[in-house]
Amino acid sequence: RSTGDGCVIDETSLPALIAKARRAALTLRATTHRQGRAAHALYVVLLEDPRRACRWGFYVGETSRDPDLRFDQHKTGYKASRYVNRFGVRLLPEVVEHLNPLRRWEAKELEAAVAEAFREAGLPWVEGGH
Repeated sequence: RSTGDGCVIDETSLPALIAKARRAALTLRATTHRQGRAAHALYVVLLEDPRRACRWGFYVGETSRDPDLRFDQHKTGYKASRYVNRFGVRLLPEVVEHLNPLRRWEAKELEAAVAEAFREAGLPWVEGGH
């Protein structure tokens, strides 16, 4: 179930929220996708904070490392976003797989664009994207 403001209030609605994030990300394209020297990746992390009115959220980041390694770094506190460190549940590679890999300059641009697309789509809690 979802409240009027887009907040997911039970586990069964989570797949619909993730699908909404994927649809928002699919509106974007990477011009350097799979080009030579395309060694950066965007990643999206599912966040959960049961204390928030909107308990599920998304963190958008970019990295030159494997996104799985970068997620592990966040969780152990190395160059970590406080949101991923405290509330990160898992990576959602299916949300941005159509964009990866890409060049550094475009990864920086699309990191912000994906976060903005999530906000414009009405996703209730979005972090990162800077």
